[in-house]
Amino acid sequence: DLKTFKEGLSLFTNYFSPFELIMIAVGVSALLVWGVAMWRRGGQYEGKMHRLLALAGVIVSFGAYSLVTDLAVENRVVSTYFGNIAFAYEDYGLPYCFAASLFNTGISQPNDYNEDTIQRISNNGELTESTADTDVMPNVLFVQLESFFDTSEYEALQTSMDPLPNLREMFEEYSSGYFKVPSVGAGTANTEFEVLTGMNLRYFGPGEYPYKTVLKNQTAESAATAFAEFGYGTHAIHNNGGNFYSRAKVFNNIGFDTFTSKEFMNILQLTENGWAKDDILLTHIADALDSTEQQDFVFTISVQGHGNYPETKLIENPRITVSGIETEEKNNAWEYYVNQVYEMDQFAGNLVKMMEERGEPTVIVFYGDHLPTMGLEAKDLKSRYLYNTNYVIWDNLGLEKQDRNIPAYQIMADVMERLGLHSGTVFNYHQQRRKTKDYLLDLELLQYDILYGKQYVYEGELPITEGHMEMGIKEVTLTGLNSNLNGSYSLYGTNFTKWSKVYINGEKQKSTFLNNTRIELPESKLEEGDIITVSQVGSSNTIFRTSAEYIWMSGNLLKYTDELKQQLERDQGTTVSEVKDTDAEKEPETEENQ
Repeated sequence: DLKTFKEGLSLFTNYFSPFELIMIAVGVSALLVWGVAMWRRGGQYEGKMHRLLALAGVIVSFGAYSLVTDLAVENRVVSTYFGNIAFAYEDYGLPYCFAASLFNTGISQPNDYNEDTIQRISNNGELTESTADTDVMPNVLFVQLESFFDTSEYEALQTSMDPLPNLREMFEEYSSGYFKVPSVGAGTANTEFEVLTGMNLRYFGPGEYPYKTVLKNQTAESAATAFAEFGYGTHAIHNNGGNFYSRAKVFNNIGFDTFTSKEFMNILQLTENGWAKDDILLTHIADALDSTEQQDFVFTISVQGHGNYPETKLIENPRITVSGIETEEKNNAWEYYVNQVYEMDQFAGNLVKMMEERGEPTVIVFYGDHLPTMGLEAKDLKSRYLYNTNYVIWDNLGLEKQDRNIPAYQIMADVMERLGLHSGTVFNYHQQRRKTKDYLLDLELLQYDILYGKQYVYEGELPITEGHMEMGIKEVTLTGLNSNLNGSYSLYGTNFTKWSKVYINGEKQKSTFLNNTRIELPESKLEEGDIITVSQVGSSNTIFRTSAEYIWMSGNLLKYTDELKQQLERDQGTTVSEVKDTDAEKEPETEENQ
């Protein structure tokens, strides 16, 4: 929570109304004033301080805490796995959850971890090989739908119409079933982690997000590197911030070619509580597919179904109404959620239609990352299990319909096997060992070796040592800059977004985004030879991508190419930057020295 505090602040408006935000500010201010007043009135303690006794008490307390915690874990009073860290804090308390999530991270070294054991598991390096049983290499699209599940699974809920007609039809015609996820009500990045790496999250620390720990600063194999072995372009797309869950860093570390986050999108449609609608993703999926001549692997993360689900009625004329819920507040929340599911289903249907019109061999996997935060209990669901969502595998290849329930960490290997593709150490392991003895025990050993051990499985030939990812598909270009009568400037170009920021000689300018081709500069002052760039800027002022340099010369905006630099140096006998420095040192211009 402390490490992601800035990211949490950026989501305040999605969870609190303006009135609630005002009340929070008033409450925090009042608390601070009260605290200062009590401190000033309290006076200084004048009794004897028993520091050694106090220190001994602290040591004994920590020792007792550790002992009692171990006993509680052994007797299953507390859990070592958190399906939802917020619920875990409620169930087990702050001391245990905070300490566990802070200190108990990663995978502990298994007792029988050694080179011989890993060689046995990898069948002497066979797992690291990439082979294909087919010449057909289709586009492979994975679409992670935020908080999605088949609402008919909730037995008490009644809807005026089916909120997922497109996906329902797919469930009946294509491979589908329950999708077992590692979390409930939250934890999007952990389902994502299992899908992309094939690794089982249960071997990690309680409440851990590998995106925020091991993968943040370390490279690793993933579906991106596996598909790249067959010449695929690999792209990630998400209509939320690029820094959220450290995705920009993680996707680079696991081998993606590009990542398009909301900073590269002109998002015009938002849900009633401020999340981007998923329809925007269609354009960027098409851009990713068009950006390469070969087939592509595109991993898309949606956000429309995200909570918080309002208990007041926000949608004035909902397409779908709901009933069967015990209170009006919960009924309002479910009505909001169901209508988001309907629009997510429309997005899924439109994506399938788009791929049909493209006429390219394609497989699309739709799945939900976790159940919504609605206070559901296992008894409320047909499956009687809180860790089930739903998935379906659409294709235009004529793949055989094979319905089965599948955990998130197996789905990628399963799809690749159906396509006749065998690549990626962990995915190959699932394909070869899924129904064998000691499958899960050996999986833990393999995961430890790859992420925390000596990487015996690779025999010194690492599949990825550094990332090469570029943020966004389309480059920002500048086409012109006009001076306005009021002294401001209008900058024209292509592919501007709300997160485009203008820099003059490296200094960030105050700017106003108007549309994808125009940005206003109300306070900037331009001089001959100024260098202008536009950057896509995320949270914490992270610069994701910067345009080429442009130079302001003789009232024109020119691309500052190497050829232009050389020409200017020939004409002036010096560089533009040196000219600016020399001009700055000159005496103020007067009639006499002019």
